[in-house]
Amino acid sequence: MSKILIRGARVLGGAPQDVLIDGEAVEAVGTGLSAEGAEIVEADGKVLLPGLVDLHTHLREPGREDSETVLTGTRAAASGGYTAVFAMANTFPVADTAGVVEQVWRLGREHGYCDVQPIGAVTVGLEGRKLAELGAMHESAAGVTVFSDDGKCVDDAVIMRRALEYVKAFGGVVAQHAQEPRLTEGAQMNEGVVSAELGLGGWPAVAEESVIARDVLLAEHVGSRVHICHLSTAGSVEIVRWAKSRGIQVTAEVTPHHLLLTDELVRTYNPVYKVNPPLRTERDVHALREALADGTIDIVATDHAPHPHEDKDCEWAAAAMGMVGLETALSVLQETMVDTGLLDWAGIADRMSFAPARIGRAAGHGRPVSAGEPANLTLVDTAYRGQVDPAGFASRSRNTPYEGRELPGRVTHTWLRGKATLVDGKLT
Repeated sequence: MSKILIRGARVLGGAPQDVLIDGEAVEAVGTGLSAEGAEIVEADGKVLLPGLVDLHTHLREPGREDSETVLTGTRAAASGGYTAVFAMANTFPVADTAGVVEQVWRLGREHGYCDVQPIGAVTVGLEGRKLAELGAMHESAAGVTVFSDDGKCVDDAVIMRRALEYVKAFGGVVAQHAQEPRLTEGAQMNEGVVSAELGLGGWPAVAEESVIARDVLLAEHVGSRVHICHLSTAGSVEIVRWAKSRGIQVTAEVTPHHLLLTDELVRTYNPVYKVNPPLRTERDVHALREALADGTIDIVATDHAPHPHEDKDCEWAAAAMGMVGLETALSVLQETMVDTGLLDWAGIADRMSFAPARIGRAAGHGRPVSAGEPANLTLVDTAYRGQVDPAGFASRSRNTPYEGRELPGRVTHTWLRGKATLVDGKLT
């Protein structure tokens, strides 16, 4: 592979430097670098970050290729600056066996736009009754380390305890979709003032918080790792903060949309805003931002949930829950965290690359931008501002809540082990 010289990049938002890539690795970082025959990329003060890592992506393949495929999903990931994504298990068939997780893993390797690490189901068929083949999935070629029934809560305490005990043996982690099912029967949106005024079934904060409280106590009892998916309420933040103060091995994620959007948008009855967990209140949004800034919430994960047009272009009650997010995540984080002064770009690198790679044990990702490290990198034009146009998405689906909204920042280049997957905003 030829050498690539990135000139004048602000590494993690610092002073401009040059970065020389040779083959699959970074050869040097400094000022005034040169390399004969190298391809030159003029960064002009753009911010250079380690390739982003998403611990929570729905690629839909196998079974729902009308929504997304591994190819289209990883192209969307590369467009958003990601070099690795963790693919959730709620496919058809469910990723609850070594065979299915290996299929997803191999599809990722074939397409090459980013690394794909499958997440294995906790229970057979996501039905919550019997543990799936956790050990076999871990020992497979896919080397699964993260397990989740996302989309469904592991609500049986005994099953959750057994899963935590099982994954402890090989250093795995159970990622919980915290939703007490009986408290959310018929729920359509956040329970509160807006739901009461609209007459829509409410999804109470306690349905999330009660499961998180139970699971951090189970993790403490077992001495195992638990990860909280898409944390969305101020009360959940306080529970996780308390658990961490006790030394419990808990980590948590927040989505970009829960950092920006509120349940007031549901007044439009536009199903693009229908998501699980639901959009919460302004108070929750600010609590989530503060928790991400102070490290109570460890990472940002997109919960990229593509749906075909017909599943969203319908009445609210019949619409599917979920939003696409891979191609807009970094822009939303710039608006909510960087431009507000809550995090600098080094903090963004931690929450969107270093920490998710560490939690998911994604080898070669979430590494420093320094000599000898894998050249998994993304270059961001932070001065850019533009309206979101889903017609230009690489994702197969268009269910974004940001259509027509002006957001800052634009990923211009992404490199996966030194190979460009995105150049000047266009996929290679």
